[in-house]
Amino acid sequence: MAARSRSMPGLWGKGIGLRLGCFFTITSKSFCSATAASKPLDAQQLAERLRAQKREEEKKERVPTNRVQRRVQEFLRFTKQLQRVHPNVLAKALSRGILYQDKDLVVINKPYGLPVHGGPGVRLCISDVLPILAKILRGHKAEPLHLCHRLDKETTGVMVLTWEKEMAHQVQELFRTRQVTKKYWAITTSVPVPSAGVVDIPIVEKEVQVAVTQYQVLSSTLSAALVELQPITGVKHQLRVHLSFGLDCAILGDHKYSDWNRLAPQKLPVGILKKLGLEQSKARHIPLHLHARQLILPALGSRKEELNLTCKLPRFFMRSLSRLGLEMPNQDQNDRSEAGLPGAQ
Repeated sequence: MAARSRSMPGLWGKGIGLRLGCFFTITSKSFCSATAASKPLDAQQLAERLRAQKREEEKKERVPTNRVQRRVQEFLRFTKQLQRVHPNVLAKALSRGILYQDKDLVVINKPYGLPVHGGPGVRLCISDVLPILAKILRGHKAEPLHLCHRLDKETTGVMVLTWEKEMAHQVQELFRTRQVTKKYWAITTSVPVPSAGVVDIPIVEKEVQVAVTQYQVLSSTLSAALVELQPITGVKHQLRVHLSFGLDCAILGDHKYSDWNRLAPQKLPVGILKKLGLEQSKARHIPLHLHARQLILPALGSRKEELNLTCKLPRFFMRSLSRLGLEMPNQDQNDRSEAGLPGAQ
């Protein structure tokens, strides 16, 4: 989780149907007077006018004066654009962010908002661009890369791919038999008590599944924490459920599991909103702050030693750490330095 084909006529027709009412409401007087003295517009001319009007409206949109509000707006725009980008552009971006590669493996830094697999409403996903990524790395005759595991659409970080299908099966077996060490970092909207421990609440999806998570607080303030999570099992949404309902410490930006009784934008404490410089009405735009920080793969194939794979935090995650007053562990200060944030050693 090949791209969906989209013909231009279909897009034009859809765009016109969505915007005709708005266009005639706003410009009916001037439009009618103009068309009275000229021949009727064809579909292409009308579409050009609609696009020009849309551009003018976008220019007139109020730009927030608050820096954080501007970043939220920019991030929202970026995540929408990500689903519209050409597969070749996405593949090239992934190739620039490769964390590790050898003759068996390619390890990428999965960006936020990008699903691994396709599905309803998904225009573009990682599996769509694997053939293109392979050609970028090994030439036009390269066979497509293979997925070994999945991350949620909103989760960022380490993702392992393989060149051969048989190697993919071997890596998948390592995950299935719990031989891969996985560590995630999350920002929580309160502080776990105790500061380290194990959560073993079963999770029900199609059936009851045992789910076990080790956790440790790396940094905390009165209202938030940076938490390291090590899932022992691999149940869907395990970390999010365990933090929210097991420790009563929802992940910042988790709009699905923050409330037991309803599905709604996350309601944040006043202290966190103030530090982030946001109003509650804008909280729905906050991204999920859950990052696949580290994977440790045991010796496999021709590799005789374990492979320690680490992925730096995305910029939005680092910004939130800084604004919430959360400190990076000493050995990870290089992330803060690369992000250009204060506090780097």
